[in-house]
Amino acid sequence: MTEVVRAQGLRVDLGGATILHGVELAVDDGEVVGLLGANGSGKSTFVRALVGAVPSQAGSVRLFGTPLGRDVPWHRIGYVPQRVSAAAGVPATAAEVVTSGLLHGRRLVPPRGARRRSVEALAVVGLADVADRAVRELSGGQQQRVLIARALVRRPDLLLLDEPVAGVDLPSQEAFARALAGLVAAGTTVVVVLHELGALQPLVRRCVVLRHGRVIHDGAPPRPSPGHDDPHHEHVHPHDAALADEAGGLVPAVRWQE
Repeated sequence: MTEVVRAQGLRVDLGGATILHGVELAVDDGEVVGLLGANGSGKSTFVRALVGAVPSQAGSVRLFGTPLGRDVPWHRIGYVPQRVSAAAGVPATAAEVVTSGLLHGRRLVPPRGARRRSVEALAVVGLADVADRAVRELSGGQQQRVLIARALVRRPDLLLLDEPVAGVDLPSQEAFARALAGLVAAGTTVVVVLHELGALQPLVRRCVVLRHGRVIHDGAPPRPSPGHDDPHHEHVHPHDAALADEAGGLVPAVRWQE
């Protein structure tokens, strides 16, 4: 198997506090890895460190075998940040925001067929009918789906997703899961931050759980407590309790709060 992501001894300090303590992760080509953890566990910081959005004080990151930096083949990577506005004060349409996903350091002009690809990506997340609407007119959940489409339009080999379906309605989550399943079947590698697996559960075969900036589990997805696999559940997350059961009580049971 070809190694797509490799983080070694990653330490990140923010605001005078250490957020990640020597985190290690290796992801092979075609894997789908879920990053789980309570708020404040460091999972979002970890994904941001993987793409260089926050600096690391120690350790290293390699993507497609290349040290983090300008030489990384960024055109092969799709990244969806944690719930941010897609509008950003710019009067762009949904299709224009998605088209921006086709640009990178080596391509400053959209390729031929960019409009068609952008509308197709919006269709994947159920938004083809708003392609020409200003993003600022869309709801927060719709804007999140536009950002997902912006990542998908690249047809990436690696997808890094930070809470991609937070605040997105269940039908759209299921549509996204189907689209992601198609990408995975075609060989896309996925690292996704989640509070719970939800609609993505059939795709995720490996979970890495962070607690206080350290990996406490790397393996099969931990079992949710009864009721927590309900798609309408209010997102209280006691996965640590399941880990405690599996580890003979060695992992403190903590309810994961959103």
